[in-house]
Amino acid sequence: MSQRIRAVAVALAMGAGALALASPASAAAAPSISDVDVSPSPVVVFDNSVTATFSFTTKGAGKAELQLRAPGDVSVPTPVELKPAPHGEWTKWTGTKTFDAGNAGRWNILAIAHGDGESSSRGSFEVKKALDTKIANFGATPDLVPKGGTIRVSGRLLAEGKGYGGQQVTITFRERGTDAYRHIVKIGTGGSGWFSTHVKAEATGWWRAEFDKTSTARGSVSDSDRVDVKAGDRPSRIVGFDASPEPVDKGDRLQFTGTLQGRGWDGLSGERVTIQFKAHNSSRWENVTSDVTGRDGRFWAGARAYASGWWRAVYAGAPGIDGSVSNTDWVRVESPTPPPPPSKADTRLIKFNAYPEPVKRGKHLKFKGVLQVEDGGAWEGYGAKVRLYFKPAGSSKYRYVKTTWSTDSGKIYTKVKASKSGRWRFVFNGDSDTYGDTSSSDYVRVKR
Repeated sequence: MSQRIRAVAVALAMGAGALALASPASAAAAPSISDVDVSPSPVVVFDNSVTATFSFTTKGAGKAELQLRAPGDVSVPTPVELKPAPHGEWTKWTGTKTFDAGNAGRWNILAIAHGDGESSSRGSFEVKKALDTKIANFGATPDLVPKGGTIRVSGRLLAEGKGYGGQQVTITFRERGTDAYRHIVKIGTGGSGWFSTHVKAEATGWWRAEFDKTSTARGSVSDSDRVDVKAGDRPSRIVGFDASPEPVDKGDRLQFTGTLQGRGWDGLSGERVTIQFKAHNSSRWENVTSDVTGRDGRFWAGARAYASGWWRAVYAGAPGIDGSVSNTDWVRVESPTPPPPPSKADTRLIKFNAYPEPVKRGKHLKFKGVLQVEDGGAWEGYGAKVRLYFKPAGSSKYRYVKTTWSTDSGKIYTKVKASKSGRWRFVFNGDSDTYGDTSSSDYVRVKR
């Protein structure tokens, strides 16, 4: 009987050992759980509350729970009610929670799957207030342009008071007499929020910049800035331009004549015309001399010719008048057989000016200029007798007015009482040591 007991005991011992060896293999595995998906993410709150959806999947779990922990040191989590739904071999759990602007910050997530054991998944998501935006420093310049002229529009997009880069801003325009803005062009903002572009102005009206609402930021509109578009300027033209004589000996004087005309092709008086020269094989025009047009728009000027090339007259324009350029005139410069060394020195009268202009009749009209003599290739002031001549408007001849003297530095100054409009100039007849010269002319209008 004792052997049976020993045999039973051995059998029981072997059975217990077998159970001990078998228990780890027969234990159930813990459930599987996925990460939690949050939609939308981030959660951006504008004026109304936003409901976010939370979802995750489990396998081998009979129950699941979801806990949210608010931003800050929060000890008690917020549970989210979950609804299960079959998802193949898995179960999908879904829950929702509503957030408002007061919930802004980073929330932590804990999802737990319960089965023959537990598994968990952690994560986080952001709740944000929608960014308040503003378009500052908007401007359209210049304020006055001709039709079709280019203006620059610029400004800065701010979000919460800081530069908001990498965004799209729309430039819009409302024409005077209308009540709606229309889109012109879209431009991007730089890293500091600045934007700038150039557009054509075809009509008077108001310009502004607009930023459309995005998924994370509120829209905004800049202040408007008015730009006035003026009518096109009156045209002008230069007719009858002539440079003579042609050909001309090197160093001899050329005379330039022509007429400046405005709208209706009437003569434009009192406007300065510049004479330009472009040498043969050159691409650059150079200013040489100038003259002010007379009552009929005609001008006359002179200069010495030193090289063959093209001559032209240029009018730069004035407020309300377009500029213009004449036809070109080719002049060939010849080098004659060198004459014997001159016994006299060349002179020149420069910087002639008659002022003020206009002047009242009976008031003093002042004249100034500089007389220079050539000495070894350099020009120096020269003291000598200089005569003042005047050609009344409508006349073709100059008449002598008075004589004055230049100082040793060559400066000339004199004055007379004004009586008629017309052209003035200085004339130096030369002397035993020098050749003479005539200054450019200056037109002065005399008013009553």
